Amino acid sequence: MTGTWISDTAEEVEHPTIPIGINEMTIPRAAILLSLATAALLIGSTIVVGYSVWDFSKKNEDAFKVTDIDLIKDENDRWLWEVDLLFDTCDSRLGDWNWPTVLADQDDEFLYPGELRCDWEHQGVGDHASVVIYNRANQPLDLVLEIIGGGVVFADDGDADLTLDSIDANGTLIVEIELSDDVTEHDITVEASHLRVPDAEVVLDVHIFEGVNQRDIHIENGDTVEVEYTVWNADTGEELDDGDWGDSAGDGCNWSIVGFCWSMVGLDIDEDRGLIPGLDTGTTHTTLLPPEIAYGNSEGDELQDAWLRFEIKVVRSTI
Repeated sequence: MTGTWISDTAEEVEHPTIPIGINEMTIPRAAILLSLATAALLIGSTIVVGYSVWDFSKKNEDAFKVTDIDLIKDENDRWLWEVDLLFDTCDSRLGDWNWPTVLADQDDEFLYPGELRCDWEHQGVGDHASVVIYNRANQPLDLVLEIIGGGVVFADDGDADLTLDSIDANGTLIVEIELSDDVTEHDITVEASHLRVPDAEVVLDVHIFEGVNQRDIHIENGDTVEVEYTVWNADTGEELDDGDWGDSAGDGCNWSIVGFCWSMVGLDIDEDRGLIPGLDTGTTHTTLLPPEIAYGNSEGDELQDAWLRFEIKVVRSTI
């Protein structure tokens, strides 16, 4: 006798075994295993990458630092380069040294007793000045210059950073800076650091202020000018020479005193350029030249060790 309540299948029939692959506990277990494997892989990758970076740095550390730092530092821990602004307006940067009584008696290794702070009286936007870097080491130096404070750039490329490749041993390099902003009074810092030892730096502070009479034309490297000059021995005050000189300012100048050539950079004159009779609109400034940019390379010259002071006035500038 049958009915809807009677099962078609006997209760004793066993259900088939469920394969382990689809067992309800398998998925959580698999997820845990995959998470552990992923974590292990990440840890392993981190170790491998970290070791690779360390190994690379270790193998190439000589490429990022000087082999012997003593080669760029003297026995008193002073870096073997100096930075100067080519005006006779400089003094001790931090007030921690005094000028030598006789400049020519300064020791053979350095020109100045320490870092400098200089004044720059400008005659308007576009005015120029000369920064001098003296390598006092017996090996070439690769330096990076940076102007901090804004308003002034290196004239060659209009940037505040400049890389100087291989200044000759005991050599000198002069670079031109330009006032890019109209400022009444402003301070900047020029940092000269070693290319591979950034912490090795020499600092020049420059205080910039506006001159009374602004000018339209600013003499820069390569400009042809005519000037009047007077030169003295900076130690004795003896007047050595005076006269007129026409030449290119900066590079290309024909005078053997390279410091005089670059002293013409930064002079200013109005639009008349000194070509209109009766008008005299040229400016005058005074520069102080160490032997390295004066007669220091003239072996046997009586002024070989002398510091020179030049007063220079621009008379006319060609168009």
